[in-house]
Amino acid sequence: MEFAPWDPAFVADPFPAYAALRERGPVHYDEATDHWLVPRYADVNALLRDRRFARSYLHVASHAEMGRPEEPEWLVRNGMLDREPPDHTRLRKLVSKAFTPPMVERLRPRVQAVMDGLVDELAGAGTADLVGAVAEPLSVTVIAELLGVPGPDRHLLRPWSAGICGMYELNPTGAAARRAVQASVEFSDYLAELSRERRARPTDDLVTALTRVADEGDRLTEGELVGTCALLLNAGHEATVNVTGNGWWALFRNPDQLARLRGDPTLVPLAVEELIRYDTPLQMFERWVLEDADLHGVTVPRGAELGLLFGSANRDPAVFARPDALDVARQPNPHLSFGAGTHYCLGAPLARLELEVAFATLLRRLPRMALAAEPAWRPAYIIRGLEKLEVTC
Repeated sequence: MEFAPWDPAFVADPFPAYAALRERGPVHYDEATDHWLVPRYADVNALLRDRRFARSYLHVASHAEMGRPEEPEWLVRNGMLDREPPDHTRLRKLVSKAFTPPMVERLRPRVQAVMDGLVDELAGAGTADLVGAVAEPLSVTVIAELLGVPGPDRHLLRPWSAGICGMYELNPTGAAARRAVQASVEFSDYLAELSRERRARPTDDLVTALTRVADEGDRLTEGELVGTCALLLNAGHEATVNVTGNGWWALFRNPDQLARLRGDPTLVPLAVEELIRYDTPLQMFERWVLEDADLHGVTVPRGAELGLLFGSANRDPAVFARPDALDVARQPNPHLSFGAGTHYCLGAPLARLELEVAFATLLRRLPRMALAAEPAWRPAYIIRGLEKLEVTC
């Protein structure tokens, strides 16, 4: 199978194509997507840390100078993900002062309470969609409470997140691009207004903390605060939802591993890491080439775009024994699903907390939960997840 991100069969199982790419060599130009694909773990890991390759080039050149068309002004791209040092360094330092490990850990009782409430509803349902009934409401509720989004407004977050994430897919359609722009504008306007309210009437939430955070006289601008909150919604929400759905689908396809996990719940933290590796929700991470570069004897020109294949790197046999096998006790497990280097995911502790609580609770409270119908994958490659996952409770 070839690299074919618009083919539903490829999206459903890209791993044979990844294996072929790794076997053929370390870097490949893909004309259809205009990306230089990097499939091997060692190279992906190294390039994530190499400052010649960046999430944005606007700190060194204009769109025209890089031979690229102008693009819409995305206020939600004022967060760390699409900024480079020194701006990225400044933003990460400021946000880290507000979004701390103790703040995340304080959420544990609330995450457990929300999860228990969702399982209460599942227990007598007979059948349910695990994505729609558990993964999405858990993630939305946690992010909403973390940010301080009032209850009546929380139903807006999932559609905004789905719309905005459309801009990260390869060559989005005109309709998808319009949805992304609309969602970006609506979410940005909402967060800007919320941040102004929190400045006037502070509460105990992350938006309030971000409006207050300062370092040597420096503060987040309104645009940077909006971009940071958008990143937390999109990266945290989409990843957690998809790991839950993808992870349970993987366990149902590997009943020996599901039985092992049910028999030893202490394996849940290791199992979460393995499920993140096995079917990583972010299949490809893009980087711009800031100067002509030699990659294993291949010249990649300035202005080109790399496609770092996380899904392939996490199945590389040079790093992982039996990489295509699910092992809920795998150790060590140096997967790259949260990235590496400057852009390592700041929200990784929150994602791990949510996932550990979600899997442990379902295993404990619904010990006979089983697959009701084979699921279908959403028609999206970069952020890869299931449409729904129907289970009997």
